[in-house]
Amino acid sequence: MTTERGRDQGLTIGEFGRRSGLSHKALRLYELSGLLPPDSVDPVTGYRRYRVEQLERARRIGLLRRLDMPLATIAEVLADDDDQAVRRLDRWWSEQEALMCRRRDTFEYLRARLLGTDGRRHPYQVRVREVSETKVATIRREVDQTDLVLTMTGCAERIHTRLREVGAEPTGETWWLYHGFVTPDSRSPVEVCVPYRGMAEPSDDIVLRIEPAHTEAYVTVTRDQCAFPQIMAAYDAVEGWVYAGDLRPAGAAREIYFAAYDAITGTDPFAHVAQPIDPSGASDGQNLAETRRERRGVR
Repeated sequence: MTTERGRDQGLTIGEFGRRSGLSHKALRLYELSGLLPPDSVDPVTGYRRYRVEQLERARRIGLLRRLDMPLATIAEVLADDDDQAVRRLDRWWSEQEALMCRRRDTFEYLRARLLGTDGRRHPYQVRVREVSETKVATIRREVDQTDLVLTMTGCAERIHTRLREVGAEPTGETWWLYHGFVTPDSRSPVEVCVPYRGMAEPSDDIVLRIEPAHTEAYVTVTRDQCAFPQIMAAYDAVEGWVYAGDLRPAGAAREIYFAAYDAITGTDPFAHVAQPIDPSGASDGQNLAETRRERRGVR
């Protein structure tokens, strides 16, 4: 039992740890991080004392850490009143659930590849089409997988705005051309292209060029299938078709978007995953193998 004198002096670190469920090591960590400083520290002995009122904060910290919440986020939650803390906690948990869904998708994709069943899980019909010479306005950026979508959509918006300002007419498609190996750990050039009709002039980093006519192998994906890693099954389907036909890639692998993300449902057709090919010549093994490795991490 804690005496009146004990209550006046506060709880020792041992007593506080037992009542809060936190170890000495955890209490020292939370002290150093500023989350849970002791009420007093004896200048001679270094003994730490805590107030009984600090127990609730300590228990909350312990529960939040059991959720693997980072210390910086815990500090933000504890700084709010209870209503705001609940809203912040709800937002954080939603983000964790979304992250777990993405991790599950990656696990399932990798497992299917190891079992050799990825083609059966995501059957795509590879088609071939002729693409005519096309005028495009482009911006090129070096990105990694983390900033890919935000950077590329921002570039596309800039191009559309510029084309409208000069009276040119975007055709409705937006292309993402991958010129290298894009992963969470490596940056490579990706080119955003907006086909257009009419007259335009280059501006700042917006370049105008002609995309040559070419033959293209492609599959169509829905909006839901465009998320990583699901979209890799589409790349695998095109890659396997090109490889099986002993064909030569003749340009950068690409995603051709023909709808606005927020204008369709998740099961609506959203994009083509495509590879320009040279239908007249067989591939050399080194060229195709290099292309296969680059495409592996594109989204």
